[in-house]
Amino acid sequence: MTRYMPSPTRYDTMAYRRCGASGLLLPAVSLGLWHNFGEDATHETKRAICQAAFDAGITHFDLANNYGPPPGSAEEAFGQILKTDFAGYRDELIISSKAGYRMHPGPYGEYGSRKYLIASCDASLKRMGLDYVDIFYSHRFDPDTPLEETMGALDQIVRSGRALYAGISSYNSQRTREAVAILKELGTPCLIHQPSYNMLNRWVEKDGLKDTLSDLGIGSIAFTPLAQGMLTTKYLNGVPEGSRLTKGKSLRPEMVHEDVIKSIRGLNEIAESRGQTLAQMAIAWVLRGGQITTALIGASKPGQVVECAGAVANLDFTAEELAAIDALASEEAINLWARSSEA
Repeated sequence: MTRYMPSPTRYDTMAYRRCGASGLLLPAVSLGLWHNFGEDATHETKRAICQAAFDAGITHFDLANNYGPPPGSAEEAFGQILKTDFAGYRDELIISSKAGYRMHPGPYGEYGSRKYLIASCDASLKRMGLDYVDIFYSHRFDPDTPLEETMGALDQIVRSGRALYAGISSYNSQRTREAVAILKELGTPCLIHQPSYNMLNRWVEKDGLKDTLSDLGIGSIAFTPLAQGMLTTKYLNGVPEGSRLTKGKSLRPEMVHEDVIKSIRGLNEIAESRGQTLAQMAIAWVLRGGQITTALIGASKPGQVVECAGAVANLDFTAEELAAIDALASEEAINLWARSSEA
C-alpha cells in the first residue's frame, strides 16, 4: 500500500466559514459518504476519494450509522482510512455521524429514542475506531418520541465525551426552534442543521428554515446540493451505465424526466457563461449569500471531488443570473426527506 502524504498546499484555496455563532470553521465544501463507500465500491477508490478531498482542503467527512451498503460498512471503511491514510491528522478533521434511520431489525433500530441514539453512537465509534466524533446528529425527527428525550440523548452524548457538538437533520423550522430551545436549556447548544437543499429542492426557503437558522445562530450543511447528480452534465445525453440512476438507489427514474433535462440544459448554459461547470454553479448557488455554511457533496471518483471543490473560486451571482436560474429551476418532487421535514 502506497503511503499517502497530504498536499502541503491543501489549505490554500478552500474557503472556511464559521458554523453559526460557534467557534468552529467548516470548509465551504464537505464530503459525505452516503453512497460509494459500502461494499459495492473498491476500497482503493474510497481511499482515493478521501485523499483527493483532504488535498483540496476538505476537512469535514460526514457519515451515518446506516451508510453502506450494508449499513455500517461506510463507517468501517472510513475507519480503515483513518488508520492508514489519515493517521496523525485527526486534529485536522471534522468527523460527523448520525442515527435516526433504520439500522437493524427490532424495536430499537431506528428513530429517536435515547436507547437507539446512544447505542448507535457507541457502535459508530467502534466501527470507525474513534474515541469521539466531532458532530453527532439526530438524523430525522421522530413524531412518536418526546423531543425532550431525543435532545436529552444528544446532550448526554456530548457531555459523556462521545461527541463535541450536537446537530439535527431534516427538522422543519418549527421543530428546529423547539429542539434548539431544549438543547439550550440543557446546556448543550445545537451547532448545526443538515437539510436537503438545491436548485430543484427549495423546501428550506418555503419553510423559512434558512432564516430560522440565521436567527438562532446555528450553522447549516446542505446535503444533495447536486440533486443526487441531476445538477451535473451526467444525464444531459441519456443515462450512463454505472450512474446512480442505474443502481436502484435513492435517485428514481421518474425524477429525471424530459422537462427536468430541458431545465438542466439551460442551467448548464448559465454555468458555462460563468466559467463554471454545472456542478460548480449548483454548489455556489447553495452557498450564495452566506446563509448556508457548507455544501455536502458525494463522489464516486476523485475527479468529482476536485471539480466540486473548485466551486469556491466563484460564489458570487448577479441579479440577472439568479433570475435566469429561478426561471429555469422550478421546484421538483425530489425531496425524499419531506416526511421528516413536514412532521
